[in-house]
Amino acid sequence: MPATAAEEEAIALQTQGGSSPSRRGRKNRRGRDGRAPRRPKDSIGVRLRRDWQMLVLMIPGVLCLLLFFYIPILGNVIAFQDYQPYLKITEAPYMAMQNFIDLFDDSRFFLALKNTLILAVVQLLLFFPVPIVLALVVDSMVTPRLRRAFQSIVYLPHFLSWVLVIALFQQMLGGAGFINKFLLTHGMEAIPFMTNPSTFPLLIALENVWKDAGWGMIIFLAALASIDASLYESAAADGAGRFRRAWHITLPGMRPVIVLLLILNLGSILTVGFEQFILQRDAVGADASEVLDTYAYYTGVIGGDWSMGAAAGLAKGVVGTILVLLANKFAHMLGEDGIYRGSAR
Repeated sequence: MPATAAEEEAIALQTQGGSSPSRRGRKNRRGRDGRAPRRPKDSIGVRLRRDWQMLVLMIPGVLCLLLFFYIPILGNVIAFQDYQPYLKITEAPYMAMQNFIDLFDDSRFFLALKNTLILAVVQLLLFFPVPIVLALVVDSMVTPRLRRAFQSIVYLPHFLSWVLVIALFQQMLGGAGFINKFLLTHGMEAIPFMTNPSTFPLLIALENVWKDAGWGMIIFLAALASIDASLYESAAADGAGRFRRAWHITLPGMRPVIVLLLILNLGSILTVGFEQFILQRDAVGADASEVLDTYAYYTGVIGGDWSMGAAAGLAKGVVGTILVLLANKFAHMLGEDGIYRGSAR
C-alpha cells in the first residue's frame, strides 16, 4: 500500500534525525532553559474556597496561640516598670533597665542560672539520644504485634502528670522505697537517691527519660518511615551488615529531623521545667533545685516583685532566641535547612 502523507513525513523526520510532531510540540511548550513552564498560582479566594475545611479546623489552635501565647507577650512591658497588681499597666512608673540591673545584682538569679545550665546540659546529653535509640530498636523489630506493644509501653508514661511520676520514683528510689528497703534487708546502707543534691541532675535526666523518651521516639519513627527501603536492599545485596546500613543509610536519613529537634531543644534549653522542680524542692533544697522558672515564680508571685519576675522571664526568652538563631546558622553551615532556610546558601 502506498504510504500516506503523514507517514512519509514521519519517515523523513526519522531519517534526518529530527523529532516527531508530538515531540516537537512538547519541546515547544518548554522554555528556552528546557524547563516546563510553572503552573500559575491560584488566587487567595480560590485557595480559601478550596481549603475552607482545613481553615475551620485550624481556628481552635490559632485561638489557643493568640490567647495563651501571643497576647500574654504584651505583658512583658512590666519588666520595664515598677508594676503593682492593683494598678493599671499604664499607671505603673517607668523604670527603663533598672529591673535588669537589679536582676544581675541578685546572687539568687545567678544560682538559678547556673543550676539551669547544668541541668539543661545533662538533660540534653542524656535524654536527646535515647529517643533515637528507641526508634532504631522499634524499627528493627520484625513482628508488628511486638512493635506495637513496645511502642505502647514506652510512650505511655508521657500521659502521666509530674505529680504521679515523682510519686512513683519516690516509691522506688525514696528512703522508704523498694530499692532502699531491699538494701536494708540485706544488711547494706540506704542510698539517698531522691535527697542527694550532687546527683540531682542525674535524677532529673532519668525522670525525663522515663516520662518523655517514648513520646519523642514517635518523631524519629516517622523519619525512619520516609527512608526508601530499596536503599537497604541495595546495601544488603552489596554485603553491608546491619551496623553499616544503620550508619550509612539510617542515620543520614534521620539527620534533618535530628538537626531540627536539636535546634528546638537548644531554644528551650533554659526552660527545664517547673512542676518537676517545685515538687522536689523540699527534698533536695533550694540551692540544688532553684532554676529560672522557680526563681521567677518565687520572686514574682510569692515575693510580690512582679517586675523582677517578668525581667527574669524576658531575659530567659532573649537568650533562648539567640541560641535558636545561632544553632540554625550552624545547621545551614552543615547543609541542613534547620527551622527556616537562609537567604542564600
